[in-house]
Amino acid sequence: MFPISRRSFLKTGVVGIASAVATAGAGLFGPSQGLAKDVPSAPSKKTDAPAQSGMVPMTFACGLYDRMVPLVTGDVRPEGIDLKFLVIDEPRQIFDRMGGKQEFDASEFSSSEFIARYSANQCPFVALPAFPSRIFRHGHITVNRKAGIRTPKDLEGKRVGVPLYTQTAAIFIRGLLQHEYGVDLSTIRWVQGEIDVAGSHGSPTVMPLLKPVPIEINRTGKSLSQLIDEGAIDAIIGTGVPASARTNPNIQRLFPNYHEVERDYYKRTRIFPIMHLVVIRRDVYDKYPFVAKSLYTALCKSKDMALAKMREGGALRYMLPWMLAEIDEIEEVFGSDHWPYGVEASRPTLEALVTYMYEQNMIAAPIRIEKLFILQG
Repeated sequence: MFPISRRSFLKTGVVGIASAVATAGAGLFGPSQGLAKDVPSAPSKKTDAPAQSGMVPMTFACGLYDRMVPLVTGDVRPEGIDLKFLVIDEPRQIFDRMGGKQEFDASEFSSSEFIARYSANQCPFVALPAFPSRIFRHGHITVNRKAGIRTPKDLEGKRVGVPLYTQTAAIFIRGLLQHEYGVDLSTIRWVQGEIDVAGSHGSPTVMPLLKPVPIEINRTGKSLSQLIDEGAIDAIIGTGVPASARTNPNIQRLFPNYHEVERDYYKRTRIFPIMHLVVIRRDVYDKYPFVAKSLYTALCKSKDMALAKMREGGALRYMLPWMLAEIDEIEEVFGSDHWPYGVEASRPTLEALVTYMYEQNMIAAPIRIEKLFILQG
């Protein structure tokens, strides 16, 4: 009932080569360009001195997105850095370990969690305007039709599940519901928990909300998917479609034509939601300030190389039969770079996120987006 469309696959990034690269990793990478498929939960060794090669050793935890593969293979190397790329394909794990114990020298990180920490002056990181994860979220609003929900306004007064109220995906969804459709968010009762398994969504270390919000922690022993299936909640917003949508015909996307809706949304607003950015531990940056520019430059080169390879039509790089037609459509809408790094190229998106966080009581005042990043790109 809810197949993964090739459009969704392209928008989230192609990571199907991860297992192949990880399997070959031990033989592919020399001492100055490493890959670890998994890493222990103990803190990584801190960067205290340059490596024997004269380069600064750095660990970088990130998902194995297509735009990161050249960094993993060594086709792109950050100047002056002995980079150890730690592949972790569960973002929540990276955020929890980096946010809780600062286990890595640098990592992919939640955009909203960084902004909240920055606003509260409790931020042990500096941020780069490189964005490993971007995705439109209209297709991640799921409703139980038996609750009488046909339009966004019908969500008012309902019980809505969410993995984590403060997660970036939920912030963008609430923002578009409010700004695009006039939904009064104050009328919604939130139920927080993991979508397809019982329990919490990771072990996040997040800043407290500045004003109370009616959030109920799901302690039923059931997943949000089970709750919406039973009618105990009316809808779910977040990072995916619940498993119960495959078996219950009443559980459907609020926007069945989400691709068309998202395309129109981008054309009008220029907002392509940014889920994750890249952070460096402040103590590492303070000791070796050059690493910010070096890593950012390498991230840009890696992304550009991935884009170039994606466009090669002699043999399809990914298992998407009509991928080249999809690329043509994407470039018609976005231009030549549909995944821009840098502050200015993503200004509408970043300003929207800051606005939504202020309106949703996560930061005390709006922040000029230039202040958030150690480089502008």
